[in-house]
Amino acid sequence: MTDSRTKRTQILAAAAKAKSQAKTEAAEKAIRVLVKRGEPVTFQAVQREGGVSHAFLYTHPDLRGRIERLRTQARPIPAPATAADTESTLILALTGQLTRLKKLHRQEIQALREALEQAHGENLDLRRELARRGDTRAVPQ
Repeated sequence: MTDSRTKRTQILAAAAKAKSQAKTEAAEKAIRVLVKRGEPVTFQAVQREGGVSHAFLYTHPDLRGRIERLRTQARPIPAPATAADTESTLILALTGQLTRLKKLHRQEIQALREALEQAHGENLDLRRELARRGDTRAVPQ
């Protein structure tokens, strides 16, 4: 019974992975098509062209970052009329850049925390296995 359940779980996981890869490829193709046509690359445009959902694009960091970069590259910066406008534009640009960098930093920290958490869990599992086998050096926590 457990074998068939494990097999079904593996089949479902493989199907979900294949579906996600197909959606990723469709989104990447949509981005290339939009760039080739010279159209703005936005989440809505990629969704429409690639036939993927906003949620899919937003939950895939690589696609999301790429769309955000291309979207900001396509926005023309108007020529400032005065020195005050220049300062204001510079402040806005730097504030936007700082916001993006902080967000990226938070995402990287979260990914590192998750990896550390997983490593701790694996370490604990290995220590328990060693203790089960009678290795006196292993001390489960």
